[in-house]
Order: sequence, then C-alpha cells, then structure tokens
Amino acid sequence: MNNNTLYFGDEREAVQKKTFTKWVNSHLSRVSCRITDLYMDLRDGRMLIKLLEVLSGERLPKPTKGRMRIHCLENVDKALQFLKEQRVHLENMGSHDIVDGNHRLTLGLIWTIILRFQVTPSTC
Repeated sequence: MNNNTLYFGDEREAVQKKTFTKWVNSHLSRVSCRITDLYMDLRDGRMLIKLLEVLSGERLPKPTKGRMRIHCLENVDKALQFLKEQRVHLENMGSHDIVDGNHRLTLGLIWTIILRFQVTPSTC
C-alpha cells in the first residue's frame, strides 16, 4: 500500500466517524444525551444501550454500574445481545472489539445499526 492509499483510507474513516457521530447524536438528543468521540464514548456500553433504546422504543437491561473493563464488556454485550435478538447479523464482532475502541468494527457496528433502524425500521 502506498501513502496515498493510507491517506484516503484515513480520510474516509474520519468522514465516517464524523457522519456517524452526528447521526448518533441526532437520536441521543431525544433523551438529552450526546457523544463527542464515537470510539471513546461507546466503549463503556452505556450510550450504546441508550441509543438502542431510543431507536427501538424498547427497554434494554439496565447498564452495569462501574468503570472496570468487565463492566464495560457486560454493557456492550447487553447491547450486542439485543441486536442479535432483533436478528441483526454481527459477524466477527464481539464486545471486546467495541470496549477496546476498534475503529473499523465500531464504525461497522454503527453502520449496521443505521441499516437496521433507519433504512428498514422495525415492522414486526
């Protein structure tokens, strides 16, 4: 890969991050919440759970209190489990990927959520 390819990949990721952050905030604003950094602010799972509640109109399991890694993993796992129950396909993604701030998989998760709740709203 040459430097131009890396640059355009980084630029594309930055645009996606900015766009997805705005999309998330447009929904979180309904419950007076917002995020500033997509990768950091979803890591503990609390905002992810809140986002899914806003989008689905359903109550998810209450987030685990605490800031330790195990608490973050539990919260993200609650969100991912909810998505699986909604028949959302999450291939090669685990709660550790989001907690660790994996950029590519965090963007992929938000894109999957957009496709599920924005493009094809629940009609069941």
